[in-house]
Amino acid sequence: MRIGLDIMGSDHGPEVPMKGAVMAARELPADVHLVLIGDPEAIAAGLAREGADPARFEVVASRNDITMQDSATKALQSKPESSISLGFGLMKAGRLDAFASTGNTGAMLVGAVLSVKPIPGIIRPCIPSVVPKENGQYGIMLDVGANADCKPDVLTQFGLLGHLLAKHVYHIDEPKVALLNIGEEDKKGNATALAAYGLMKEQTQYTFIGNVEGRDLFNDKADVMVTDGFTGNIVLKAVEAFHDLLKLRGVHEPFFDRFDYENYGGLPVLGVNGNVIIGHGISNEVTIKNMVLFTRDVVESRLNDRIREALV
Repeated sequence: MRIGLDIMGSDHGPEVPMKGAVMAARELPADVHLVLIGDPEAIAAGLAREGADPARFEVVASRNDITMQDSATKALQSKPESSISLGFGLMKAGRLDAFASTGNTGAMLVGAVLSVKPIPGIIRPCIPSVVPKENGQYGIMLDVGANADCKPDVLTQFGLLGHLLAKHVYHIDEPKVALLNIGEEDKKGNATALAAYGLMKEQTQYTFIGNVEGRDLFNDKADVMVTDGFTGNIVLKAVEAFHDLLKLRGVHEPFFDRFDYENYGGLPVLGVNGNVIIGHGISNEVTIKNMVLFTRDVVESRLNDRIREALV
């Protein structure tokens, strides 16, 4: 297995991704190879600083890297030797089994769609997020930002993608899929939600349990919660802000500690022909280590093969 890691996408510069890469390499089996994409001098310095064996890694040199301020589409076209562009190029050429980055999210999404391309039958690729549950497990919410506007058939397909992610990566045997709405009744919601409810109720590929409300995010009513990217992103940012506020005020509660993105590192772009993992730009070395380990789990789950099989 070959995992590409973007060393240049972090808000903290290359030092933090290098620490995370070395930490991950120490926990990965010998048959998992990390391909570090970035400034060769910074990578060499990082390996030396961490006392890591350079032979354990492959280095691909990048330059003129994409920043957080760059336009996603323009940057990929104008910066072909950037770490993100090179990562997608390597994946497209079959030289990587997965590519993970904490860099420009827009560029990662555009690259996933335009370079490795959606799986045939996918209407819109999407981004999920992990939601901690009161029972100690994790739920999945999608979309959380890739698609601000969604038609009913798109939301219905999100339910399938979330079901497959929950089952094959998070090992939930029979995931309960719900539509995030303003009420539990089947007649609640706007026109899109009403139409999506009808489609989700009729499909037979996953267990649809109906509507759930925002107050159900953290209980065990549903394992997968489907919504459009506009609503999902607002919910996600509100939850993250609440976690940060409690932390700032010195409130320590184990349940709320599980809101920390550090615990899971990154999440896949669902529905594209490749394992593309996106992490937070502010990730520390532990987060990046967890992102790499999670990337290994996604590859081993054969999630994309499962998606292709479900769309036949």
